[in-house]
Amino acid sequence: MKLSYQDLGQGIFCIDTFYYRPNLDGCYLIQQGDEAALIDTGTSHVAPAVMELLAIRGLEPEQVKYVIPTHVHLDHAGGTGQLMALLPRAQMVIHPVGARHMNHPEKIIAGTIAVYGEEVFKERYGTILPVPEERTIEADDGFEVALEGRTLRCIHTLGHARHHFCIWDKQSRGLFTGDTFGMSYRELDTEQGPFMILPSTPIDFDPEAWHESLDRLLTLNPTQLFLTHFCQVDQPALRAKALHQEIDDYVAIAQNAGGDQREQQIRDNLTRYYQKKLREHGSTLNDQEIETVLGMDIDLCAQGLDIWLKRREKRG
Repeated sequence: MKLSYQDLGQGIFCIDTFYYRPNLDGCYLIQQGDEAALIDTGTSHVAPAVMELLAIRGLEPEQVKYVIPTHVHLDHAGGTGQLMALLPRAQMVIHPVGARHMNHPEKIIAGTIAVYGEEVFKERYGTILPVPEERTIEADDGFEVALEGRTLRCIHTLGHARHHFCIWDKQSRGLFTGDTFGMSYRELDTEQGPFMILPSTPIDFDPEAWHESLDRLLTLNPTQLFLTHFCQVDQPALRAKALHQEIDDYVAIAQNAGGDQREQQIRDNLTRYYQKKLREHGSTLNDQEIETVLGMDIDLCAQGLDIWLKRREKRG
C-alpha cells in the first residue's frame, strides 16, 4: 500500500488506510519529541505505510510507546497485531471490553469470514495477529498515558459500540473520536462546511447513551475533531448538534419501518433521508454519486437499526 498522509500540525499526522477507497478511513500518528503513539490502525495492509511514515519522521520502531485502537471494529483495529509485532516496545491501550478480542481474535475472524467469505476477508483485512496479553493495557474511563509529558486521556463513549473510547489530547484541544462523533467525508463538504453522518453499524446502537457521550465530550471544550472517517473537522459543538438530530431521526426511521422487508425499508428511507439532507447542505452530487460515497455506510446503518429494533422487541 502506498503512503498517503496529511500533516495536521501539533505533531499529528493522518494516514489514509485506503479501506475500500481513498479518504474513507484513517489512522493517526502523534509525535511528541522522541516518542510516538498510534491511534486506530486500519487493517493489516496499513502496517508498511505506518513504518514508512515513522522513518520519514525520524522515528525508530522502538520509539512508538502506544498503539491505541478506539474500538475493535476491523476498520479501526484490524492492523493492531501486525503493528505490535513491528513495534517492539509498544503497548496496546484498549477498552476493557475489547481487550479479549485483540488478544484472541479468532471470534472476530470467524464472524467476518462468515459474512464476507474467506477470499474477500483476506483481500480486505489481510492477516490479523493476536496481541500478547502481557503487552495489553486495559484502559478504564479516564485512563491516561503520556508522550514526553503530553497527556492522552481515554474517555469511554457508549452509543456506537460497548468497547469504544475516544482520546482527548489537551495539547491540541482535539478529540480522536473513532466513530462516536460520526463520519464526515471530504467529497460531501460544501460552502456550509463538513457534512456529518451517523454510523449506527451493528450491533450496539444505543441512542440514549450516544446522546450522553456527545454531551460529555463537549464539556472538554474541544476545538477540533480527528475522525477515523475521515480526517480533521472543526466546530465540534456544531457537529454534535447535527449528530444529536440524526440520532433522533434514526430512531424515527427505524420505528416507522415494518413488515418482512423491514431492513430494506430502513435502507431506502435512510437513502432518501441523506439525499434530502445533502441537497439542503448545498451538495451538487447526483443520486448515483451519493450512493457511491454513502452506499456501504447506509447498508451497515440499516442493519444496525434493524438489529436494534429486534433487541427492543425481544425485551418486550
